[in-house]
Amino acid sequence: MTDAIERESMEYDVVIVGGGPAGLSAAIRLKQLDPDLNVVLLEKGSEVGAHILSGAVLDPSGLDALIPDWQQKGAPIKTAVKEDNFYMLGEAGQIRVPNWPMPPLMNNHGNYIVSMANVCRWMAEQAEALGVEIFPGMSCSALVYGDKGEVKGVIAGEFGKESDGTAGPNYEPGMELLGKYVMLAEGVRGSLSKEVIAKFDLSKGKEPQKFGLGMKEIWEIDPEKHREGTVTHTMGWPLGGNAGGGSFIYHAENNQVFVGFVVHLNYRNPHLYPYMEFQRFKHHPMVADLLKGGKRVAYGARAITEGGWQSMPKMVAPGVALLGCSVGMVNVPRIKGNHNAMLSGKAAAEAAHAAIKAGRTGDELTAYEADVRGGAIGKDLKKVRNVKPMWSKFGLVASLMGGGIDMWTNTLGFSLFGTLSHGKTDAAATGLAADFKPIEYPRPDGVLSFDRLTNVAFSFTNHEESQPAHLTLKDPSVPISVNLPKYDEPAQRYCPAGVYEVVREQGKDPRFVINFQNCVHCKTCDIKDPTQNIVWKTPQGGDGPNYPNM
Repeated sequence: MTDAIERESMEYDVVIVGGGPAGLSAAIRLKQLDPDLNVVLLEKGSEVGAHILSGAVLDPSGLDALIPDWQQKGAPIKTAVKEDNFYMLGEAGQIRVPNWPMPPLMNNHGNYIVSMANVCRWMAEQAEALGVEIFPGMSCSALVYGDKGEVKGVIAGEFGKESDGTAGPNYEPGMELLGKYVMLAEGVRGSLSKEVIAKFDLSKGKEPQKFGLGMKEIWEIDPEKHREGTVTHTMGWPLGGNAGGGSFIYHAENNQVFVGFVVHLNYRNPHLYPYMEFQRFKHHPMVADLLKGGKRVAYGARAITEGGWQSMPKMVAPGVALLGCSVGMVNVPRIKGNHNAMLSGKAAAEAAHAAIKAGRTGDELTAYEADVRGGAIGKDLKKVRNVKPMWSKFGLVASLMGGGIDMWTNTLGFSLFGTLSHGKTDAAATGLAADFKPIEYPRPDGVLSFDRLTNVAFSFTNHEESQPAHLTLKDPSVPISVNLPKYDEPAQRYCPAGVYEVVREQGKDPRFVINFQNCVHCKTCDIKDPTQNIVWKTPQGGDGPNYPNM
């Protein structure tokens, strides 16, 4: 919302928030369609790519549709998948699951192991070459609404507030960037997208969105153990029945492997510690042998949308469209969403271009939504819509069998199960601490496994400490008066960056401390807090992680 502060304004045809694959695709496509369109893209990271974290095995179909000659243009997409492995882990061993029973959509042939941060940096170069104005380090702190209630712009570039929220001596109020249409491509649980979804009731009639927490390390390993192009996924140990999830190990270029771990956030046991599950996973004999003698060079974490087809909210409201993970377009069994993000940006751009050409402004881009639901994205997500709810309700083995059958039948155009519901939100799924046993985790050894704060240093995260905390509590008393006795305050554990602490000092009541400087912008707290008391908002521009090649 606008406030009493007077700001300068700039007008564009289209304002795009977020420099990920969805936002960049929209920007590129708009300028492909009409070089005279004025398009601006605002990115909260210090540079495009600084906040991008993904596995990632890229399905190039989205890029093929957007920039067919991406190889000739030097895209950093070189490592084709050569080998695809899937294992079920036990504590001391593993069983290879054969590829032949899996539906064709699970095949990684033709896909590439990439750093999506570097892919986005390259896409930004393509966008700028077409004339897109890209402003990194520009957080969008608020939406601007028009006289009819439509979204007509954003406030960006507000700097210099004191910790109490007042204007400091170097305060800069930012600017209003106004557009005929605004596209929100903030990624998972973006603060502006969250506001739009609530204001326009876009989730009405949809299933709750579901999420996972993905954590990733980049390792440089012994060249003799490196198998460029090898993709490995695992399920089972160490999570077992405590939570859904699994791992990925991708052999990229230059003797690097991307080692990642995903925990579904609908877990019930509030004692679960996702970060430590990841660290424990690396001590499995198969993984430990691979990493022995290597070194970790980067770390990061982010939430992943997992609700899929039945959880996607309405994607448009007057003047605004939600793109990519702002809607939730990840194909969960494939662990892929970047191709759909790109396709969504392309579709939104085409709808906006047609509207502007017809003289429209500030209305709903209904053609965009129709394209997403009826086109390649909808077909991709509809085929796998029951895998996640089956996993949540019936467990890993049942979901592998039932989900596999469902995916096979969906390739023929029908489903034995219809469309299953997700049920509770991930926050509501959290059980009472008294109903579960605490979980004992081994101490990190500093060789294969690391404590959170040491690893956060490898995300190169920085926040200006004098600014207001971007993590706020609706009711400051809740963490100690409600969450601690009922849930053993799970924020101490679900945060992969050690932001939240319960400090106990002799003779004093416990205190809840927010170390917002550590935040890697994963937004797990905004999702998983059982009382929904924590609110994540953007800090000032440029702050947060600075991922090198995640």
